[in-house]
Amino acid sequence: MNNKFIKRAAIGFGIYLIFAALVLVFYPDDPDSMDWRDREQYNKVQMGKLELGTSRQQIIELMGAPDISEAKQIQDQQIQIMFYRTQHMESDGITTMNECTPLLFENDVLIAWGDGTYQQYTERQ
Repeated sequence: MNNKFIKRAAIGFGIYLIFAALVLVFYPDDPDSMDWRDREQYNKVQMGKLELGTSRQQIIELMGAPDISEAKQIQDQQIQIMFYRTQHMESDGITTMNECTPLLFENDVLIAWGDGTYQQYTERQ
C-alpha cells in the first residue's frame, strides 16, 4: 500500500513537471498579449533593467511594441520617443501619455527615460 502511494505521487509530480515545462515553453511572457494590468506591471519590471545605450530594437524585443510613439529628424539625428504604459489613471479604454513612461532614443540608441524625458524631446530642434 505504501509503494502504491509513492508510485501515484511520483506519477502526479511527473505530470505536474511536464505541464509546467509546456507552459513555460509555449506561453512565454509576451507583452503584446497581456491585459493592461499585467502589461503595466511587466513594463515597470522591465524598466528597472534598462541601461543607457541599449538599442531601440533591443527595447522592442524586451518590452514589445510601444503604446505611443513619436519621431523627428533634426539635421543628421533621428530622435524618437516611445511611451510604455506604467500607471493607470482613467478607465476610459485609452492609453494616454500621462499613463506611460517615455523612453528617448537618438539614432536608435536609448539616451533617457522617465520624468522630464518628453520635455527633452520637445525642446530638441
